[in-house]
Amino acid sequence: MTVRGHWIHRWDVPVGAAAPSIWNRLTPPQLFLGSFATLVLLGTLGLKTLPGLYTGEPLGWLDALFTATSAVCVTGLIVVDTATYFSTWGQAYLLLLIQLGGLGMITFTTVIILALGRRLSLRHETMAGPAIEIGERVDHRRLAYDIIRFTLALEAIGAIVLYILWVPRFGWGGAVWPAVFQAISAFCNAGFSTFTDSVMGFQSNPATLITMALLVIGGGLGFIVLEELYVRRKAWRQQRHVRMTLHTLIVLMSTGALLLGGTVLFAWFEWRGAFGGLGLVDRLTNAFFMSTTARTAGFNSIAYSLAGDDSNFLTMILMSIGGSPGSTAGGIKTTTFALIGLLAWSRLRGSEVVSLRGRSVPEETIQRSVGLFVLAFGVVTAAIFGYTHTELGGLAHGGAPFLDHMFEAVSAFNTVGLSLGVTPDLSTSGRWLTIILMYVGRVGPLVLAAALARRVGRTALVRYSYEEVVIG
Repeated sequence: MTVRGHWIHRWDVPVGAAAPSIWNRLTPPQLFLGSFATLVLLGTLGLKTLPGLYTGEPLGWLDALFTATSAVCVTGLIVVDTATYFSTWGQAYLLLLIQLGGLGMITFTTVIILALGRRLSLRHETMAGPAIEIGERVDHRRLAYDIIRFTLALEAIGAIVLYILWVPRFGWGGAVWPAVFQAISAFCNAGFSTFTDSVMGFQSNPATLITMALLVIGGGLGFIVLEELYVRRKAWRQQRHVRMTLHTLIVLMSTGALLLGGTVLFAWFEWRGAFGGLGLVDRLTNAFFMSTTARTAGFNSIAYSLAGDDSNFLTMILMSIGGSPGSTAGGIKTTTFALIGLLAWSRLRGSEVVSLRGRSVPEETIQRSVGLFVLAFGVVTAAIFGYTHTELGGLAHGGAPFLDHMFEAVSAFNTVGLSLGVTPDLSTSGRWLTIILMYVGRVGPLVLAAALARRVGRTALVRYSYEEVVIG
């Protein structure tokens, strides 16, 4: 095609080739959006048509769509009790959706292509993840295999540990399924549980809470970080030095700071509250568990409806930050949070360049971080307004219900799954709003914006003169 006399070619279509098919017309972000939408629809059809999934009456269409979206988007918000409403086959079906959603349909597409012996195209390398922008040491061909290998290995290790811990309580046979389900759900940061009270029954079992917390952290670090840590471990064994990328450094530093800070604050807020009846070790373990799951996983060892407003507000902050890029977690991501903090610090010092440990961050990356933060803030704010209309429109004073629905909006958009108990009571409009929030939060605001934007643009040839605008 031409734009004012200049030829513009799509990056994946050779010059002089025939008109691209519908597949080739779609950009990677659009394919990413479509893959998750397709999986949600297939999951909904399965919940409505497959036999033996329920212990009683099957879900209606809206609730089936809600449940499938929550599973595929690894959120964990539920309108029915997973432990009692679904049969073992039904729970296994949900677990399949969680696993597919956690790994991502794009990863499975890449693996299938590799298994058939076909060369990865530039399109598929772009779809495989953000590794292209992070470092040259990541091999895109091996990345898809490593994603599957890391995932299955860590989930298997977690399931074995949980099985050993739970045999005394559930027996040799009874501990198998809960251990497998919770391990996969924890690593995928899904928050679904085969226990009606999530993991509240294990709040005095530090080994269980720590195991599940480690699974959540592993799934929330991101596959790029796991891959680099694996490469660095091999290099260390071979006595070779491999420099850590700035991405991994920021992820590890921000994750550690958030875990430590959240643990201290939750222990402080709930020491005589929700943790009042627990011993010293159990209080600290539950504070660490809350700090871990609040950012992405959705498991709860205490009833958040009984926690203080300070703890619930801290939970909303942690939910908004979420996990790390390329992971199963939601939120604006730890790197976005860290870069915005570094941006503020650099401006306070009078520096125009954001840097850390002797390395500078490109201005384009900083601008994307700010844009993501603003877009996420706008979506959540609009969702809160939506809930106040659909759920609280007839109330003269919001009070506690307003906080409950604000909590729900933050949890849904950031695909966390924690709730103050309002999810089953949402109206039809409220459930549709939650479904949209979970989907948009999973695929990412910037990916959604890129998919809906014009596929072909042009670089501005003219720049207008600058004019100052007063702020502050």
